[in-house]
Amino acid sequence: MACGILLVTHPGVGTSILAVATALLRQLPLKTEAFEVPLDAELDYLLPQASAALRRVDGGEGVLVLTDLYGASPSNLAEQLARLGTPVRRVSALSLPMLLRVMNYAEQGLDQLPATAAAGTRNGAIVDDA
Repeated sequence: MACGILLVTHPGVGTSILAVATALLRQLPLKTEAFEVPLDAELDYLLPQASAALRRVDGGEGVLVLTDLYGASPSNLAEQLARLGTPVRRVSALSLPMLLRVMNYAEQGLDQLPATAAAGTRNGAIVDDA
């Protein structure tokens, strides 16, 4: 069994990052889905749909939820998801390097993957003065 990955983002962000990661890796080693939150969303209305997405990706060891912007509606929805009973860890500042890093360490458990995800974004930010 393995962790699932749920991207909870603003419109266009999660599906785009997921599509590029899938194209680069050809096949993702972890069950992954994007759930996008409309800008005018009512979070209570979206919670059942987001919960269903969470259950779809849960491989039995919990779900790593990656959000694009801490404190925004997708992040707030992820916080509500974390209270529903499925083991969930959340990391914000989703980026392509973050998702690729998580996929390259798919054998890690839910206790290790959040730090791996954060390292992906940190290490993917390069100041290129050349």
